[in-house]
Amino acid sequence: MHAELETLEAKIRQVAELCHTLRRDNIALRQQLLVSQQDNKQLTTRLDAAKTRLQALLETLPEED
Repeated sequence: MHAELETLEAKIRQVAELCHTLRRDNIALRQQLLVSQQDNKQLTTRLDAAKTRLQALLETLPEED
C-alpha cells in the first residue's frame, strides 16, 4: 500500500511539472503570436503604402496612343 501511494505521488508530481511546463510554453507561444501579429500588421501597412505609391506612379505615366 505504501509503495502504491509513493507511485501515485510520483505520478501526481510528474503531472504537476508537466502542467507548469505547458503553462510556460503557452505563455511563450502567446507572446510569439502577439509579436507575429504586430509584424503582420506593420507589413500590411507597408504593403498598402507601397500599393498607393505604385498607383500614384502609374497615374503619372502617359497613356499609349
